Amino acid sequence: MKKSTNVSVSVGFSGILAICLLIGGLLKTGEAGAQTFATGKNEFLLNGKPFVIRAAELHYPRIPKAYWEHRIQLCKAMGMNTICIYLFWNLHEQQEGVYDFTGQSDVAEFIKLVQKNGMYCIVRPGPYVCAEWDMGGLPWWLLRKKDIQVRTLSDSLFMQSSRRFISKAGSILAPLQIQNGGNIIMVQVENEYGVWGNDEKYMTAIRDNIRAAGFDKVQLFRCDWSSNFDRYNLPGVASTLNFGAGSDIEKQFQHFRQLNPEAPLMCSEYWTGWFDQWGRPHETRGVNTFIGSLKDMMDRRISFSLYMAHGGTSFGQWSGANAPPYAPTVSSYDYDAPIDESGHPTEKFYAIRELLKNYLNEGEALGEIPKEPIALIEVPAIKFTQAAPLFQNLPKAVASEAIQPMEMFGQGWGDILYRTQLPASAKAGKLQITEVHDWAAVYIDGKFTGKIDRRLHGNTVNIPALPKGAQLDILIATTGRVNYGRAIIDRKGITEKVVLQQEEKTTELRNWKVYNLPVEYPVKNKLKYSAAKVNGPAWYRAVFNLSKIGDTYLDMSHWGKGMVWVNGRSLGRFWRIGPTQTMFVPGTWLKKTGNEIIVLDVEGAKKLAIAGVTKPIYGINLDESLLHRKPGQQLDLSTATPAITGSLPAGGGWKDILLSQPVQGRYFCFEAMNAQNPTDPITSIAEMEVIGMDGKPVSALNWRVLYADSEDITGAGNTADKVFDMQESVIWQTAREGAKAGHPHALVIDMGTSVQVKGFRILPRGDKKETGVVKDYRFYVQEKPFKY
Repeated sequence: MKKSTNVSVSVGFSGILAICLLIGGLLKTGEAGAQTFATGKNEFLLNGKPFVIRAAELHYPRIPKAYWEHRIQLCKAMGMNTICIYLFWNLHEQQEGVYDFTGQSDVAEFIKLVQKNGMYCIVRPGPYVCAEWDMGGLPWWLLRKKDIQVRTLSDSLFMQSSRRFISKAGSILAPLQIQNGGNIIMVQVENEYGVWGNDEKYMTAIRDNIRAAGFDKVQLFRCDWSSNFDRYNLPGVASTLNFGAGSDIEKQFQHFRQLNPEAPLMCSEYWTGWFDQWGRPHETRGVNTFIGSLKDMMDRRISFSLYMAHGGTSFGQWSGANAPPYAPTVSSYDYDAPIDESGHPTEKFYAIRELLKNYLNEGEALGEIPKEPIALIEVPAIKFTQAAPLFQNLPKAVASEAIQPMEMFGQGWGDILYRTQLPASAKAGKLQITEVHDWAAVYIDGKFTGKIDRRLHGNTVNIPALPKGAQLDILIATTGRVNYGRAIIDRKGITEKVVLQQEEKTTELRNWKVYNLPVEYPVKNKLKYSAAKVNGPAWYRAVFNLSKIGDTYLDMSHWGKGMVWVNGRSLGRFWRIGPTQTMFVPGTWLKKTGNEIIVLDVEGAKKLAIAGVTKPIYGINLDESLLHRKPGQQLDLSTATPAITGSLPAGGGWKDILLSQPVQGRYFCFEAMNAQNPTDPITSIAEMEVIGMDGKPVSALNWRVLYADSEDITGAGNTADKVFDMQESVIWQTAREGAKAGHPHALVIDMGTSVQVKGFRILPRGDKKETGVVKDYRFYVQEKPFKY
């Protein structure tokens, strides 16, 4: 039992002043001054008083550490009172059991900077986070287990490993909860689980793991979409919704209010823009559309978090990918956000600041706009005169009888080379590779023979006759692991096998030599450089000086495909197909003299020089059209019989259509006969699902759009494959102008295999617009391809 002790202390005025200053300092830094934050009736309560959260999403690994405070201060100046962050499991545990929460990964320091600047923090520890981040934040080493399952109780490795990570994160961050004198007001349980499943036992286990990690005082919450938040219950956890710019606020919360009439309302991800994907148009979202829905929320005292307030850059290997269809994300995470990639306010920033000054909580004030920490500069063209050919700078080979993905060789990211001998044959043939993850260049006796791009669904390369046999090299360049949906188990390299087909003969190739080329390979190894230029894949090196240090964008428009390192740091990936043709270089990573730049190009450069510019460059250079319709192609449905013809009701939300009897088929066609507005010539669809005999959606992982009579790719990527990408805020929309502007509009999809179809589901757009919302339709299913 503790003894009671009375101590008499005599201090002068100066001593009292010193004690007061000390206490004030402790309150500011979070070492004392516990507060409360909780949910109340229809509102959040901070120290018992109503509080509207105005949060800005920032990701500490996407911002150079030297710029953290500047970006935080910009968010406060925009009118925010809270910063929202993800924790990235695979960043902090890149090798199993080895944790790193230091330097650029020092998330505790980031949160303390948020508090230093008078703001609160929302933490989203996952374990899954999405975020267009490699594998959605899950660590690559999980993939070494051949039957791994994620986001489920049924896999002990996943559950034990994720619990250890959350426990480690909690030991560092739990002291920063607001109840402990810190500034963390809420912690999220998992992320958008309603898109994945409805397993309440799994979500309960993650909730309990978070509490056990020390987050037992703070308010917990979950986030989902208005279309799926009701798929499961999670007692003791607040619910929030995610949706995009221009959304109809009343519609988004309508069903939520019915089920949760006394809950505070919050849009935990209000998408300010969108992310860019390789080979697709640069994404933008207009200020007027964005600001209107934000005002609607403020008028209703609905809390929000801007996703993203500042996207920054997915440096190194961290950019992810979506699937289906496979669509890798570019390294720039500019997101068309209010604060651009280089940390400068945009038109959206000033519009938000002007709006939010009218909606501040009691005692709040807009922050001053901070000065930029460093200027953007131009850099004269850096000329490359040194090259290290890849085939002459290989590491020691690892023998493997059968093909295996890179994870089985202990490699997490980068490139990988597979080598074997082809059998002698006087006959030409085809090399079939299943599956290429993600881009392959094939060489025979050192001569380039062909390439395969996972995005384009190919898997074969023609092989000439080889009377004496030959050396086969398959170089695999990886892009991001899938961060969303069931395709998240995304091993890299060649994941199944390589087969040589010659007329009737089929031979599976074996006895491979495998060369691992991880991301840091050219930095950590002494490559043999010689005079450039090289015919084939190579690393190029140059040294440059600066008259002035500053941020810059490297113009990569003359290069092919690969990665860039500056002073040992990987800037990320470049690819000639665009839309991004530049790479952001933080000035804090540069110096006046002796800057080293290394470029790996696996496809070949047109010009061995790189200049630094002050603005990003966007442009598309595609091998084939974005459109799913060949010139002159016309769908012929004259001999096809609809499985069902009908009308869709007006209004939002999923529409379920059941056939009078099931139909077997591999291909389906959806034909929109008109729109809800009879004078509207456009068709738009957010999502489509085919219902199987079990009443569940048929997997769309192998779906492929074969035909779409019209697609709008002028303002955003409104291509037809958006109907099965599981992203409700991006849609298929037909072009406003073009050869076929009026109804009917048709879409044909190959499901990859024959299935029994019981019906289909369709989701109209969820924003305020009614353009293209379908009324009358015809739905066809058949075994044979449709006629054109």
